[in-house]
Amino acid sequence: MTVTIKNFQFGPASLTVAPGTTITVTNQDSAGHTLTAVAPAAGAFDTGLLEQGKSAKITAPTTPGSYPFHCDVHPTMTGTLVVQ
Repeated sequence: MTVTIKNFQFGPASLTVAPGTTITVTNQDSAGHTLTAVAPAAGAFDTGLLEQGKSAKITAPTTPGSYPFHCDVHPTMTGTLVVQ
C-alpha cells in the first residue's frame, strides 16, 4: 500500500487496509510534509517530516476503525485511514 503526497494533497485521501498493514508514504511535493494521526487516534502513526523525494513506512493500527490524519506542517491537508 502506498500514499503519495503531491500538490499539497494526500493520494489517496482515504485508504482502506487490513490491520497491521505496512504503508509507504512518499513526498513528491516541493515542501516538507508529515502524515500524522490526529485525535482521537493521536499517536497511532506518524511519518515524521518528509522532505521532497523522501519516503517513510507506517504500520496501520491493529484495531479496526477510522483513523483521521493530517500534515503537521500544513494542517489543512487531511485524510483518513480505515482499518477493517
